[in-house]
Amino acid sequence: MGDSNTLADDDSRVVADAQGRLANRSLHEHTERLLPNMYEVCDGVWCLVGNGLSNQTFVRGPEGIIAIDTGESVEEMRSALDHLRRVTTEPVVAVVYTHFHYVNGTIALTEHEPIATIWGHERIAQNLERSAMEIAPAYSRGLVEQFGIQLPDEGPDGLVNVGLGLAYRMAHHAPSTPGYVPADHTFAEPVTVNLAGLKMVVTPAPSDADDSVTLWFPHLSVAVHNLVWPALFNVFAIRGEEYRDPRVLLNGLDHLRSLNAEHLVATHGPPLSGGQEIARRVTAYRDSIQFLWDQTVRWTNRGATGSELAHRIHLPAMYDEDWLTQQHYGLAEHHVRQIRTGLFGFFDGDAVGLLPLDTTDEAERMVSAMGGAEQVRTLCIEALAGTDNDLRWALSLAGRLSHRPGATEQDQRLLADALRTVARRTTSANVRNWCLTRALDLDGSIDVSRWRTHRFGRRQVARWSVEAAVSVLRVLVEPDRLTGVDLHLAVILDGERTGIHFRNHIACPTDGRDAEATLTGRREVWDQILTGSSDVRNAVDSGDLSIEGDTARVSQALAAIDHPGFE
Repeated sequence: MGDSNTLADDDSRVVADAQGRLANRSLHEHTERLLPNMYEVCDGVWCLVGNGLSNQTFVRGPEGIIAIDTGESVEEMRSALDHLRRVTTEPVVAVVYTHFHYVNGTIALTEHEPIATIWGHERIAQNLERSAMEIAPAYSRGLVEQFGIQLPDEGPDGLVNVGLGLAYRMAHHAPSTPGYVPADHTFAEPVTVNLAGLKMVVTPAPSDADDSVTLWFPHLSVAVHNLVWPALFNVFAIRGEEYRDPRVLLNGLDHLRSLNAEHLVATHGPPLSGGQEIARRVTAYRDSIQFLWDQTVRWTNRGATGSELAHRIHLPAMYDEDWLTQQHYGLAEHHVRQIRTGLFGFFDGDAVGLLPLDTTDEAERMVSAMGGAEQVRTLCIEALAGTDNDLRWALSLAGRLSHRPGATEQDQRLLADALRTVARRTTSANVRNWCLTRALDLDGSIDVSRWRTHRFGRRQVARWSVEAAVSVLRVLVEPDRLTGVDLHLAVILDGERTGIHFRNHIACPTDGRDAEATLTGRREVWDQILTGSSDVRNAVDSGDLSIEGDTARVSQALAAIDHPGFE
């Protein structure tokens, strides 16, 4: 598969749908596979596609219905339950999570159904906490960009789909209330259980999450999994994620193939049926991943840099014949660069990246070297208007213009124009949504600044342990403010002790024992400080928090936290 198949040379493959949304024809066609439908996979097994980003699957056992994954919100799961009630009135007695991404609608079941047990990987709670704490701003910003959460519904910039589903969250499910309920039965190793009177074999199968599992119901010849998606697997997520090692994914795919299932039900996209067809298509899916890994290693061994890999490695044309391996989610050229980085780190052997200039400094010098800003603008406009597939060059030029300290509104508009051109020509929903979100931010149509700083939510903070609610301060330190500071502070909230040691320009989490100063108060007050509805100074002045020890030193240490509640 060459570049022209994933990023068209011109607008000849760009079409508008009934809502006026401009995109590659192939991406519009992909929408048809993601439309809402309650599939009856086989007798007693249903898969709801198109109700949200993920599917909700229901399996009938002798003792009731097993619900697999509960989506992004209580409202989403209530909708899924409504669809289930159109095909059966049997009670839902068990919940199983395939991984941590789609566990937020469970309350919709526990509040009305006789749920006897919930099963999930032991790392689910930890993974939910990680994404909502230390890396929350970058993680959330990545979701907004990759899934086009702030894109309009209609017009040329309108959201078409998100590759794995129609949208990250469906508008009619607003306000998307979180309703996660932790599993009461967890696993980390393969296990066979009797659930609702059915034999279920659980096998860990890391894919885009290290807590993913494959569920095998041998008496139904049904496998429920998070491995084969309705698009080429995303080794690289443009939103930013930990490395997804293809070698680990291949193990899971080989296990899935070994089951010889008659029915495959994925977390995304339509189910597959027919043993021979499944074997053929899943084998090709698996081999597409090995191809990317093998060829990345081959060319890296020959000395290719990341950019060279992106242009030298193309999936063979056969992989474009099946929508399972088409590049409607991410792009192969991104995946091979991620594989190289995952294996060897960010430095790819190109001397240019060894000791790079700061982005703004590099942009200023490059623009000057090319003849000044006006000359670069002219080159960029010509590249955008040309017919020689100069879009990558236009992006490079516009990016440098916009990164200069003296960048003008015209420069910002040029970059927005280049990004919109990429968006309408690419087959990748990830790339389209990312480009349009950045373009709308550049031209002032939306504001994403709130995803560039920590903003803790009340429900989110309330779920954390005391230790987590205090240790999160470590990623909020302004190091210059800790010059000469060495203070071990115990924090006691509702009688529970933890601590943090300010030293050497860091805030090191501790258990609070042998601390030289103590901050004591109610957990509710601390949560208000984290969410911005109060601050340390007012809490101390009002008596809601008390300090034992050198108050001035404690205040100096806490003032190093780059957050309105502490400054």
